Amino acid sequence: MARADSVLDRPPLAERLAATRALTLALAAPLSDADAAIQPFPDASPAKWHLAHTTWFFETFVLRDHAPGYCAFDERFAYLFNSYYEGEGERHPRIKRGMISRPSLDDVRAWRGHVDAALEKSFPSLSPAALGLIELGIHHEQQHQELFLTDILATFAENPLEPAFAELEQSSCHAAEPLSFLPGRTGLVEIGAPAEGFAFDSERPRHQALLHPHAIASRPVTNGEWREFVAGGGYATPTLWLSEGWDWVQREGIAAPLYWRGTKEHFTLAGRRPLDLAAPVAHISFYEADAFARWAGARLPTEAEWEDFAASADPNLGNQLDRAGAVMPKPPGDIFGDVWEWTGSSFAPYPGFAPAEGTVGEYNGKFMSAQMVLKGASCATPRGHSRASYRNFFPAAARWQFTGVRLARDA
Repeated sequence: MARADSVLDRPPLAERLAATRALTLALAAPLSDADAAIQPFPDASPAKWHLAHTTWFFETFVLRDHAPGYCAFDERFAYLFNSYYEGEGERHPRIKRGMISRPSLDDVRAWRGHVDAALEKSFPSLSPAALGLIELGIHHEQQHQELFLTDILATFAENPLEPAFAELEQSSCHAAEPLSFLPGRTGLVEIGAPAEGFAFDSERPRHQALLHPHAIASRPVTNGEWREFVAGGGYATPTLWLSEGWDWVQREGIAAPLYWRGTKEHFTLAGRRPLDLAAPVAHISFYEADAFARWAGARLPTEAEWEDFAASADPNLGNQLDRAGAVMPKPPGDIFGDVWEWTGSSFAPYPGFAPAEGTVGEYNGKFMSAQMVLKGASCATPRGHSRASYRNFFPAAARWQFTGVRLARDA
């Protein structure tokens, strides 16, 4: 959570809040009420739920607690759209979010308008603590914008008609740049977010990490390289896989990245498209990334190696989300953008970690178990949201996000 002394001046903060809220609405504009109500699997959420939950966040943590006289739009919504905050009481089961046919999408839009108007009216009188919660809420909503896109991709992928969410520009013809390995720094380095500026609590405190001699790939693994892994029997060779990964492959019948349709096409937010062999491979699990690295005679970078490698890169560059529409990884790429990159590090607390105070402290710390860290940003990450210290995290089998891999090896 942002600290009071790092909160930006009120006008820029208000403008960023309005822009963030508007982008979420724009993303949902192409959807019907039916589109927005579907939950494709338990870990994903309906599009309507994302619009509602982010509104609940601002209504609950900012308006209810810091705007005297504010009245909830509908008190029943708190039960429906709380995600996992135990401190806020009982909530609707996550696996049944797709059963919430009411309120309608238009009802949720009306709620958003009510909350946005109240936020705008309250700005002149908000305390530094409340402004810090707005800063947190902006970054929280940006996370849900990415989830919105990945969840609607999963939703449309379940439809045999393979509908398109939006159009995409035709891919340019690129040949993948030759893969090379760049030496990383050795010895003690500092990782984690600095004390000033916004960062999630899990990114702090900044601390030292020891790096052993290593090298990191100049770019992520491409679809073309992954196709060689498939053709070479990578999914049928148990010695390449972690035990849990091999069990997962056998149990789920995994034979290619999620959304591949054979080895020449894949399903995207723009419908079925030819596979761009020079683009970074996406929608792979940690298990798959680890197996590919072993097949390639390499390994996954540690979180510290990746963060130090990217420390001088501009996180605002690369193929990231700028406006509503379809997105897809594409070549050539920067360190940030296209796909989140799996690391070999588990999502664990840094030395001296302390969660944010209050119920919002449930935001990250409670998930520091059975999760792996991803670094960078993807084509669905709102530009300006990520940074080198950012710690994305998912379970090892998750692959409906835009997740890829950058190799590393010992030097």
